[in-house]
Amino acid sequence: MTTETVPNDIRDARLAGEGVLRIEWAAREMPVLALIRERFAKERPLNGVRIAACLHVTTETANLMLTLRDGGARIALCASNPLSTQDDVAAALVHEYGIATFAIKGEDNDTYYKHIDAVLDQKPQMTMDDGADLVARLHKDRTDLLEHVIGGTEETTTGVIRLRALAGDGRLRYPIVAVNEANTKHMFDNRYGTGQSTLDGITRATNILWAGKTAVIAGYGWCGRGVASRARGMGAQVIVTEVDPLKALEAVMDGFRVMPMAEAAQIGDFFITLTGDINVIDRHHMQAMKDGAIVANSGHFNDEINLQALASMAEGRREVRPFVEEFRLADGRKIFVLGEGRLINLAAAEGHPASVMDMSFANQALCAEHVVLNEKKLQPEVYAVPHEIDAEVARLKLAAMKIDIDTLTAEQEKYLTSWESGT
Repeated sequence: MTTETVPNDIRDARLAGEGVLRIEWAAREMPVLALIRERFAKERPLNGVRIAACLHVTTETANLMLTLRDGGARIALCASNPLSTQDDVAAALVHEYGIATFAIKGEDNDTYYKHIDAVLDQKPQMTMDDGADLVARLHKDRTDLLEHVIGGTEETTTGVIRLRALAGDGRLRYPIVAVNEANTKHMFDNRYGTGQSTLDGITRATNILWAGKTAVIAGYGWCGRGVASRARGMGAQVIVTEVDPLKALEAVMDGFRVMPMAEAAQIGDFFITLTGDINVIDRHHMQAMKDGAIVANSGHFNDEINLQALASMAEGRREVRPFVEEFRLADGRKIFVLGEGRLINLAAAEGHPASVMDMSFANQALCAEHVVLNEKKLQPEVYAVPHEIDAEVARLKLAAMKIDIDTLTAEQEKYLTSWESGT
């Protein structure tokens, strides 16, 4: 198949050259995935497997696609968020690397689902999702294709929540590995990746000075931890809001102020949601916010901010900077929403640094291989990443960083498996 006949819907093929340069730059920071790609090219563990991928179309994702392609997979890729596509990367994937890609930054909702359907039209045997929109479409509207699917993977917390609900209802039709649950994913990607890229997106969109501002972080999971720590590192005074008493207690012990959102709304300069839930910032919170409050979301969906309520409260709205929309309320106050309430780190910046996505996408590649090798053993359930894959990714990352660690002696191993030694 020539690149001219590769199925696609992208913004501009002329961006391909720029995309190649950026994909190659990201590859420099992804040595673990490079090692897997080298092995995949020799062993071809995914030979002929049709993979439908619904992921953020970034330089890091491109390197994952090339790894899967070199492993023998036939791939069709679409975006997992309307604002998360890098158009030059999409162009390069089609016109330089021959990978079917359906993604345009800023696409409307109808186009977003048209692209998901275009990927599903390839009759996938495996799904690779980020947020579970692809899997949901497959289970609700494209059930005729389920007979072909042997398994899948899921990249993010929101998607895992949805898949467990689907499985809990007894409606999940094929096995899916929750890549997000790997320690080498959520402890690093969610914390360090989201922490850095969220601040990057907000800074690019607003050019605000963090020092001296009051930042309200909604949610203290791994993503919230990362954003809170980095906001503090930039000089912000950080408030955490939570519904989980254990996470709230952890935030207190980590040195952050903890209070309900209704209280925090009155004093925050900017607000960042990272919960995976709906209306975390609701009408009554926005009614309490001070003039000039900045609201951003770094959770997967834009449901975390009640944008409909804000729109109904506003007497006027306008875009004042790229990815910054001003809502003018009846009393003259202005509230600014970043990136349409969508993932700010991808809407206004480039997403996570390649170095941390190296581990996440290494897990994706190895879990895809795992699904193929264990097709007959896996049931329609949501599975954890096998420990040996998690450990192998960590080992490869340390080796790439030229860091050595200790190993247990025979005596130490025996001690750890015995009960007789005591005081």
